[in-house]
Amino acid sequence: MTTPTAPAPSRTNSLLKGDSIQRLLALGALIILLVIFSVLVPHFASANNYIDILTATAVNGVLATGVTFVIITGGIDLSVGTAMTFTTVVMGLVSVSMGLPIWVGLIMALVSGMLVGFVNGSLIAYAKLPPFIATLGMLNITRGLAQVLSDVKPIYFDSDAVNLSNIFMAKPIFGIPNIVWVMFGGAALAWATRLSGVNVNKWKVIVYMTNGFFVGLAGIVVASRMNSAQPSVGSGYELDAIAAAVIGGTSLSGGEGSIVGTIIGAFIISTLQIGLSVWGVPDQWKLVITGLVVIGAVWLDILRRRNRS
Repeated sequence: MTTPTAPAPSRTNSLLKGDSIQRLLALGALIILLVIFSVLVPHFASANNYIDILTATAVNGVLATGVTFVIITGGIDLSVGTAMTFTTVVMGLVSVSMGLPIWVGLIMALVSGMLVGFVNGSLIAYAKLPPFIATLGMLNITRGLAQVLSDVKPIYFDSDAVNLSNIFMAKPIFGIPNIVWVMFGGAALAWATRLSGVNVNKWKVIVYMTNGFFVGLAGIVVASRMNSAQPSVGSGYELDAIAAAVIGGTSLSGGEGSIVGTIIGAFIISTLQIGLSVWGVPDQWKLVITGLVVIGAVWLDILRRRNRS
């Protein structure tokens, strides 16, 4: 007579458990950071400073949400920063230079981001280019196109008909800028998309187009903060976006990730950067510390996966 054995836990349940643990760790790290900076710098714990953290997180939070989809497939997108700038220039050309309604410019920002994602996804899925190479090339292409189309000059959204700050930087709810609600709305949309059963491992073109949608959304957010399209801005955003996803528990090995964790990761980065600034730490050391945090997050992910295998 054989003794019945309990069924082995599925890989999905194991991943869900790992996701939950990582989210809790990230949330705990965020709380600890807030407490530490509040003790070191008493005026850090103010409503205005917390709103500044929310506002500073908006761009990176939206970008990181899209990047999460890509990393889950085992890919990477190094072009999100410059592609975001490209979408702001497209929006500026449509709404300011061509004089079309602002809502047309907003739609074109999203469409241009999805177009970049379509090209990236096609190069990776059909031309079989490594994601690193395909998106590295797209980084230079979108940076160059942004400068060519704008003639390397800012495009300002400062007319009565086209004023992004009046729309997205307004604070009608709890004194929080609308761009923060855009970030949370985008995260909710991404979370619902994952729950709907989209096979992110199979439809790579769709995944990169989804990422492109969030790139365009981030372009709207960053343009709203500056009330302009700045063709030379964008490089470096991709690193913060990837860092936020990794800190939030998205594994660079693919197959595992969490939108909620990514948003927490984005808050950790902005809290760390603003807290260090308020504490008087030079910008150079902020970069060093942020880099060490990212390395630590990847190392913890490797240890976590090794213990589960």
